[in-house]
Amino acid sequence: MTKTITSRYDVAEHLRTPEEMAAYLEACLEDANGDAAFIAKALGDIARAKGMSQVARDSGLSRESLYKALSGDRNPGFDTILKVVKALGIELHAEAAHATELTSQ
Repeated sequence: MTKTITSRYDVAEHLRTPEEMAAYLEACLEDANGDAAFIAKALGDIARAKGMSQVARDSGLSRESLYKALSGDRNPGFDTILKVVKALGIELHAEAAHATELTSQ
């Protein structure tokens, strides 16, 4: 029997356009269930796809602090999230929840 060789899947390699990046973040927001670290990790995936050095320059944060904040191991401050979102060229939007969504929580 031959061994199957696999490689680690990296979503950042598949986020090529701003639309794909926004759709990925939207899907992660829907699946997060209030897990801020999960969203931070998703933003980190997008930042790596775009180029962490460029995101660091555009956000005014150091690369090292970005890697730490967006690793998924911690919950970064909302100010950091806002800087990263702006640097990524993504807009956050608010929408009223439907009554059935509110009662199911």
